[in-house]
Amino acid sequence: MEAAIIGLDISKHVFHIHAVDGQGQVTGRQRLRRGEIVSFFSSVAPCLVGIDACATAHHWAREIRQFGHDVRLIPPAYVKPYLRRGAKNDAADAAAI
Repeated sequence: MEAAIIGLDISKHVFHIHAVDGQGQVTGRQRLRRGEIVSFFSSVAPCLVGIDACATAHHWAREIRQFGHDVRLIPPAYVKPYLRRGAKNDAADAAAI
């Protein structure tokens, strides 16, 4: 996957990824289980990764930074205005991030 920015929505078991290139075009959307996250980010070229700040976001930021990615934690209040109207699900959250 060729991506400049990846939005990562984390949860207990299933994580959603939304990737865009330098021009803002969507290059991929993916649903990953907890055990697949490390192998996914190890196979992707270093890029900017946005994560919605929550209790486990710091742990995942440390794991992802090991592979050269620039990880930014975003407060949930800053993500909410970018959610599409009526689409409150994990994939939409990843796109907003």
